Amino acid sequence: MDSRLLELLVCPVSKGPLSYKRELNELWCRASRLAYPIRDDIPVMLEAEARPLSAEELEQD
Repeated sequence: MDSRLLELLVCPVSKGPLSYKRELNELWCRASRLAYPIRDDIPVMLEAEARPLSAEELEQD
């Protein structure tokens, strides 16, 4: 994930910052508690494609 791109992207739901989770190939938003997938090096920033983050995942972060 290009760090410059990550600086520009925000969560489409909360407009909050995103964290890159390399091992999961996802972008996480703590504010909306959603994880957005990255497919073929392209972040899929659609709420319908995001998965909810569990409380356990957020605690580990």
